Amino acid sequence: MAQWERLRQLPAVYTQQLHELYDRDALPMDVRHYLSAWIEKQDWKRAARDHNWAVVLFQVLLEHLDIQHSRFVQEESFLMQHNIRRYKQNFQRYLDEPWVLANTILWFLQKEKEILDKADLPEQVQFLCIEQQSMETSSQHDLERKMAGLRNDMQCMEHTMLCLEEQQDEFDFKYQTYKMEAVVDEAVKRERIKSFQTLINKLNECRKSTLCDLNKLLDRSEDLIFILLTKELTEWQRRQQKACIGAPDSVCLNQLESWFTCVAGCLFQLREFLNKLDELEGKLSYEGDPVKAQKPALRRRNDKLLKDLLKSSAVVETQPSMPQGKGPLVLRTNVQFSVKTRLLVKFPELNHSMKVNVSMDREAPQIKGYRRFNVLGTKTKALNMTESQSGGMVADFRHLTLKEQKSGGGGKGVSDISLSVTEELHIIYFDTVFEYKGFSVELQASSLPVVIISNSSQQQSAWATVLWFNMLSQNTKDVKYFANAPAAPWPQFGEMLSWQFLSATKRGLNDAQLEMIAHRLFGKQMNYDNCKVAWPKFSKENTPDTFWVWFDGILVMVKTYLEDLWRDGLIMGFVSKGKEKSLLKKKQRGTFLLRFSESVIGGITFSWVEITMTGEPDVKTVQPFTKTDLSQIPFHEIIRNFQIFETDNVPESPLLYLYPNTPRDEAFAKYYSEMSGDNSPYIKYIKTKLVFVSKESKRGSSSTEFTPGLSP
Repeated sequence: MAQWERLRQLPAVYTQQLHELYDRDALPMDVRHYLSAWIEKQDWKRAARDHNWAVVLFQVLLEHLDIQHSRFVQEESFLMQHNIRRYKQNFQRYLDEPWVLANTILWFLQKEKEILDKADLPEQVQFLCIEQQSMETSSQHDLERKMAGLRNDMQCMEHTMLCLEEQQDEFDFKYQTYKMEAVVDEAVKRERIKSFQTLINKLNECRKSTLCDLNKLLDRSEDLIFILLTKELTEWQRRQQKACIGAPDSVCLNQLESWFTCVAGCLFQLREFLNKLDELEGKLSYEGDPVKAQKPALRRRNDKLLKDLLKSSAVVETQPSMPQGKGPLVLRTNVQFSVKTRLLVKFPELNHSMKVNVSMDREAPQIKGYRRFNVLGTKTKALNMTESQSGGMVADFRHLTLKEQKSGGGGKGVSDISLSVTEELHIIYFDTVFEYKGFSVELQASSLPVVIISNSSQQQSAWATVLWFNMLSQNTKDVKYFANAPAAPWPQFGEMLSWQFLSATKRGLNDAQLEMIAHRLFGKQMNYDNCKVAWPKFSKENTPDTFWVWFDGILVMVKTYLEDLWRDGLIMGFVSKGKEKSLLKKKQRGTFLLRFSESVIGGITFSWVEITMTGEPDVKTVQPFTKTDLSQIPFHEIIRNFQIFETDNVPESPLLYLYPNTPRDEAFAKYYSEMSGDNSPYIKYIKTKLVFVSKESKRGSSSTEFTPGLSP
């Protein structure tokens, strides 16, 4: 089968590569399509070397275009008539250099072959590539197309530079030969000089065209850098902020690294092209030489783009965190923490050659009592490709600690702004120098703001600070943020709360649970979207009953003791007492639900419905169970063994159906201990604390009283 026909039958992922290849005017896809059979039969390699053969093929090509034009005239295809006529006019620029066109066509045929070779890989690899392509967003796909276009243009420019050099060498050889011949005849002299002037004019036009193409490449690079820095990198930084506080966002850097490396590689190749122009200019220059006039500006522009790209390529891939911390970005003095930096421009030649140095805040902000810290441990590491699973260029700092300086007090011109220890934000900096092929630039990456504590009792408040900052702020250098922290809109706030459960237990909060929390914060509202939570209401140091203390107490309890039950959806959890009663009163006797206490920090309780002698539903509730209880017996065993003694009757469990109507043992059986009754490992707790006497409301002096009907 002909090459072009095979290409047209490839899967979409490969035809897209074909479209990217022909996204240029050097060889229009229309010409390739309509003359495909003739093009594939010609010896373009010979034409690229043999001037006479190139002239023949060039003339035949134009004749074929005339034939196609006539065909479209007969078919009354106005658009294709216009296109073919335009293509033929464009090809006229090869009239004096038909071998350049031959080289161009040969290059396109080779690129087509590469696409076919990729498509001929094993079927499994094909599937993986196509699947990966289908997962890309449209913007990423568009960016990939632009990257491919830039790479192809660079290859075309490489070919153009070779042609320019050959053209200049041809002129130089003929001119030097002429000087050696010492021609005396004036008529011959004039004729030769005229021919040299024609050659120099062509060379001048070629230089102008090359400089114009270099400018276009810089335009294309600038456009890509703008997208990378203002969109892709910014979006990744925001995703990382959200991921630090539990969001299920991807923070993989491999794609960004690929894009950064591609553009940086092209810019360094452009520097080499400019160096080649230096060399050519050194060999031959003349009055009005466009290279001499335009090259300095091109070099300045190229270096500025390269500098801008590189300065943004140093990032913190894994934010500072302690091994046993509540989350990242909370550090404790004299306790080791780790952090990983990464260079998004991956040149293997730089492996182990760039040293990264760690330091703390350069200048203290104007905050009263602002503390200063020294970084201790291995503060210098080389960027390398061995400490990264993906092969990225990273420096992984694993044994750093912080020590508070004896003298602090804030920076120069200290203001009256005063922050608590857990509202104080600090930034860790990572400095290195990028040196490659004669180009040098200083790079710096910085961490997200960290909160530094001195004892574990401050962890809860410090984590609240991290949550608030990364939920709302995108200015990651604003260490004075909590001098005037803004309120949080409910939609963002509720989403952040759900992330806490999602990251801790793999199950977030549903709409009903979030509505109960909103009701607790704002009271009854038709719509909570315009409501806002103030920072002091969420978490303010030295206030024991803040929202965060209550919410985090529940989160810790669930993570420690109830994770499986929560993840399986057996705990309704966030439901008010009023809502609970309205739900249960509509259900059959013995229906119960599990909810978190609204008054006891880190407490969980259950309520069930009974039917009175008059046939009315009556909702009863036990006092909340806390970690004191849950550390002695699993909550599912409490539910399994909870009983009530009616006077002179056999004890029975009032918990029959988990809301809305699932039999209790069907819902919880998979968690039960294999041993039950007197053989249960929890028998002592069961006998002393889980048997209630409903009328006398007591179970013995040694036990804590859990009274049915007493709401917490």
